[in-house]
Amino acid sequence: MAILIIAEAGVNHNGSLARAKEMALAAKRAGADIVKYQTAVPEQVVSKFAEKADYQKAQTGAGESQLEMVRRIHFGFDAHRELAAYCKEIGIQYLSTPFDLASIDFLATLDMPVWKIPSGEITNLPYLEKVAALKKPLILSTGMSALSEIEDALRVLEEGGSEDITLLHCNTEYPTPMRDVNLLAMRDLREQFGLPVGFSDHTLGIEADIAAAALGACVIEKHFTLDRTLEGPDHKASLEPEELAAMVRAVRNVELALGDGKKRVTESEAKNRPIARKSIVAKRAIRAGETFSEENLTTKRPGDGVSPMRWHEVLGKTAKRDFAEDEKIVL
Repeated sequence: MAILIIAEAGVNHNGSLARAKEMALAAKRAGADIVKYQTAVPEQVVSKFAEKADYQKAQTGAGESQLEMVRRIHFGFDAHRELAAYCKEIGIQYLSTPFDLASIDFLATLDMPVWKIPSGEITNLPYLEKVAALKKPLILSTGMSALSEIEDALRVLEEGGSEDITLLHCNTEYPTPMRDVNLLAMRDLREQFGLPVGFSDHTLGIEADIAAAALGACVIEKHFTLDRTLEGPDHKASLEPEELAAMVRAVRNVELALGDGKKRVTESEAKNRPIARKSIVAKRAIRAGETFSEENLTTKRPGDGVSPMRWHEVLGKTAKRDFAEDEKIVL
C-alpha cells in the first residue's frame, strides 16, 4: 500500500482564503495525496489567559496573546466549505484538523474520508469521544505523549466506535532538532499497539521524511508554505513548494526501492550476469590431450562459459581439443 503523503498547509495561509487555495494547488502539483488545514473557533480553543509557545513568540512577536494570534490566522466555516469544494475541483483531497467541538460538527458536514487528531487533543476526553462517535478512519498524532497517554486515548477512541486508527510519531517542536526526532520510536509504537504507524514531521529539510519512509511509515505529514519568509508561527519549519515536490519524489523513490523484501534476480540486472561474472578460460595456449591444471587455467569475463564454481571438477580433466589463450574451456 502506497505511503499517504499529507501536505500540511495548517494555518500558513495566514487567514487568507486565496492563499489557502493557492496552497492546495501547490500541494497538488507537488504530488501530495492530501492537503490539510486547521479549523477552529478561536474562542473555543484558546483562553484569553493562554500564552504563546516560545517558537510562536519568536515568529510572531510577544505583543499579542495566543488568542489574538489564533483569531488572526484562521478563517471561518464558510471559507472552509469553499476551500473543500476547490480542492475537489482541482483533484486533491481536502482535510482539516478540528481544534474544538463546534469544528468537529462543521467538518462532519464535509464528508471527509479520514480525520486527523492533533497531538494537543490527545488528552481532551470530550473531543476524543466526539470524534470517535463519527466512526471514521482516524490518524492520531502522538507528539508530547507518553505511551500511557496514547493508550488512554486509544481506549477512548476504540470504545467509542473507532476501528481504523493510524498512529503518527511526532515531536511537537517547531522546528524539531534532529537529535529529538527519534524515528525508531515508530517501531515502538507499532510493537506496543499493533497499529499502522506514520510520521508527522516538524524538522527542517526532508531527510527525516525519507528515513521514515525507509522505516515503514504508512503516512507522512509535512508542513509546507508558499514562502518561508512570511510572518506566522509555522512558516520557518515548513517546506516551500519546490522542496515539497522533492520530498514527494524522494518518498516515492524509497517506496520503489523497498520492494517486497524477497531476494531474487531482477529483470534489470539479469542481462549483466554474463558480463560481470567469469568463466573458466585458458591461461595460456593448451594442446589437445593436455591435463587441465592451475598452471594452464584461470577465470575471466565473460561469464557465459563453464562456471568457476566447477573449478575443482575441471581440474584433472583432459583437453579434448586445442584452446587458445583466453578461450573459454569446453568440456
